Amino acid sequence: MITRIVRMHFRPEEREAFLNIFNASKDLIRHFDGCQHLRLYNEAGRPEVFFTFSVWESAAHLDAYRNSQLFEDTWTRTKALFADKPQAWSMQELETV
Repeated sequence: MITRIVRMHFRPEEREAFLNIFNASKDLIRHFDGCQHLRLYNEAGRPEVFFTFSVWESAAHLDAYRNSQLFEDTWTRTKALFADKPQAWSMQELETV
């Protein structure tokens, strides 16, 4: 399993535009082959900062999504709204307590 976290900082006036893009694509992303889980978080006290948290069966599944037309279309529209460079991490779980 691969957990992918992406931090995105939007221009304040683009917050709603991002939410519209996310809402239009979230079911397609969640049902993409290998996607086990998808969440959207908003940083407390910072309405313009969001995190996506997704869980993938494998790195190959995540890579297939990242190379898909769905990702290209969604990311192209999303990145035009950024106030700052996004950050992303792919992690493998070591332990749950």
